[in-house]
Amino acid sequence: MPPIIGELFGLFGFLVRVLGFLLFGFAIGKFVLDQFKSAGWQTQVALALGFFALAASFTRYATPGAAGAFALGAAAAFLMTFTPKKSEEEDKEEKGKKK
Repeated sequence: MPPIIGELFGLFGFLVRVLGFLLFGFAIGKFVLDQFKSAGWQTQVALALGFFALAASFTRYATPGAAGAFALGAAAAFLMTFTPKKSEEEDKEEKGKKK
């Protein structure tokens, strides 16, 4: 097998790892933020400690690119909580305009 094929598979592996950590960071961040709002203070403490322990362990044991992708995914989930949600009336108005 030519060496270029091994290099291409290595590159593909790096891209899949980064995209996986990005998606995983988004999913975990979204889960923690959704559960944090409705939980008691004991659960909130556990969620915060667990999330930051996970982030610290990724920083220590994962590659820098993967840890950065996890942080970007979690940051995207965090920023999405501050975007204003459309009301049902606005959704109906937009559907009426599109027709």
